[in-house]
Amino acid sequence: MDRHKTTSSGPADSADGLELVIERLGAQGDGVGESAGDRGPVFVPFALPGERVRARVGAATGSGARGVLLEVLQASPDRIAPVCGHFTHCGGCTLQHVAGHAYAAWKRSLVVEAFAQRGISAQVAPLVATGAQSRRRAVMSALSTRTGVVMGFHGTRDDKVIDVAECPVLEARIVAALPGIRAILGVLPRWEGEARVAIIAADNGLDVAVAGAIDKRGLDAPSSARIAREAAQLSSLVRLSIDGAPIYLRAQPTLAMGGADVSVPAGSFLQASAAAERAMAEAVVAALPKKAKNAVDLFCGVGAFTFPLAARVGVLALDSDQPALAALDRATRGAKGLKPISTRQRDLFREPLSRKELEPFDLAVFDPPRAGAKAQAEMLAKSKVPVIVAVSCNPATLARDARILIDGGYEIGTVTPIDQFTWSAHVEAVAVFQRTSR
Repeated sequence: MDRHKTTSSGPADSADGLELVIERLGAQGDGVGESAGDRGPVFVPFALPGERVRARVGAATGSGARGVLLEVLQASPDRIAPVCGHFTHCGGCTLQHVAGHAYAAWKRSLVVEAFAQRGISAQVAPLVATGAQSRRRAVMSALSTRTGVVMGFHGTRDDKVIDVAECPVLEARIVAALPGIRAILGVLPRWEGEARVAIIAADNGLDVAVAGAIDKRGLDAPSSARIAREAAQLSSLVRLSIDGAPIYLRAQPTLAMGGADVSVPAGSFLQASAAAERAMAEAVVAALPKKAKNAVDLFCGVGAFTFPLAARVGVLALDSDQPALAALDRATRGAKGLKPISTRQRDLFREPLSRKELEPFDLAVFDPPRAGAKAQAEMLAKSKVPVIVAVSCNPATLARDARILIDGGYEIGTVTPIDQFTWSAHVEAVAVFQRTSR
């Protein structure tokens, strides 16, 4: 793929593929080149701006055509060697071939462009990097085959599961445990289809949750005992759950959040990177007004922002996930030196906190799923909350919700992009808003 040579300029069709000059990186990290005829733009994974490449191009769709990179004829100076042997085969990473400065500029541009599409000229800070081996959470697919267990991520070009032997984005503890986790899965009765294996590197060890590997009859006692014995062989494992039921428990997995130690329920949402979580929490706490007394944490999860905020102000934490709230409550009882924390279960999509309910708070933070929080943003836009912090893994829905707040009289401050998912097209962002008018 990295063979370089100089060719004549201009796109040309041939039996060996189409020659293209790549003009830019698309939103998913693909190189984008313009082709002659009716194809329109061609999206070529693993190609970089300024490169001349040869690609096999499929039929055009409404947005353009997809290409498969056959050869780099003239390479960009920003092209570097990938750090993983699975790169271009495993679909987990798409941008290991891009030099750091170009990668950071492109990822920041995703946030800039999302806001620009909503007519917002935002002050976007440089990308906050988390680096390699920073992912403490992985969700893998697993297959039971005649020759053993295949476990990894879906491939770049299809849904085939790539059996992962190395992964430079995951914490080293997770990578080291992969053979042991495969051994545990190998003790399960053979299953059909894909199982889901969620792995969390907690502060005190690994938490592994398996789903979709057991049929509706469940596990009998001898099978459970056999699996537990195999799990005990993996010294880094503290908990193994299958379809939500604990099979092996050496200790409750715990994570430090602010001034609290949280026992994370199996299957609960967790920020994928501890470094990214710290960067988000620091941005949230830094936005607190000087004389703030109370804050509300909307879509709080297990308390990634609740506990750092509670070091300075009282916090009301709301979420629809009861196990997550219960974990937050337990951690609150064991924490010291924090301001009062109260929790409330509520589906904020169906029943957002109202303007009246928001009155007591000096700061509101919301961190919704990828779909954003349109209904809650509309209520916040009508409120008198002095400062709002929006955290999002989707720049498009963040920009939509920001537009709602701005139209309601808020002024947008700094937007901080955070690279929680290194070498992927995903980017987190934290945006701060201040009330300026009604």
